[in-house]
Amino acid sequence: MTTAIVTGASSGIGRGAAVQIAKRGSGVILTYNKNPEGAHETVAEIEKLGGAAVALPLDIGRSETFPAFRESVCRALADTWQADSVTYLVNNAGFGRMSMFEDTTEELFDTFVRVILKGPYFLTQTMLPLLQDGGAIVNVTSNSALSSGLEPGYSAYASMKGGLVVLTRYLAKELSVRGIRVNSVAPGPTRTRLADDAFAKYPEVIAPIAAKTALGRVGEAEDIGKVIAFLLSEEGGWITAQDIEAAGGYNL
Repeated sequence: MTTAIVTGASSGIGRGAAVQIAKRGSGVILTYNKNPEGAHETVAEIEKLGGAAVALPLDIGRSETFPAFRESVCRALADTWQADSVTYLVNNAGFGRMSMFEDTTEELFDTFVRVILKGPYFLTQTMLPLLQDGGAIVNVTSNSALSSGLEPGYSAYASMKGGLVVLTRYLAKELSVRGIRVNSVAPGPTRTRLADDAFAKYPEVIAPIAAKTALGRVGEAEDIGKVIAFLLSEEGGWITAQDIEAAGGYNL
């Protein structure tokens, strides 16, 4: 039995990934921060598919809580799957906010560092003893860190996501001795609750984004979830150290 940890899976890309991973037969430990109801909806969706999932609280911006989280994971593994290790880790939890360079405060910058870069770095370090040899890690980055997704207002956010791309390559190098593959997925504009539920609040932005996308629509969480699940799977077994853009040809 394979098991996966998916952070930030109460909605959006995290939920999409958790469901797609469960569809492929893995048990899922999913985390939430401020949306426990959404996390339980994700668990219910997985259970409806015949899978098993457990939701645990985690604030990815508070690295001092990671050892206690690891203990919670150990208990969930033992109680639900009679296991003592995990096969996959998906570092997805985060937040997004537009802020022009000249308006970006040190407080916002430091929050981006803590949540988007420091959080995945030290959570992965904390969970490493539980991760099986031959397992896999996927970090969720963003095409805002790529030339195709370069838009004004994301200098701080994209800088942290770019750091996560570099971290992905280093982890792939260092963890290869254990047969652990590490990749990242860079979504383009995707219909999620990111940026304070912007797509729901401002539906007028959808048509222009679709017009800039070669495949003619805005991305859905399921689109990204499928790519993440593939990279974790045996079919993705010869892929490591890659940052794969999943954006439908945005700005192509």
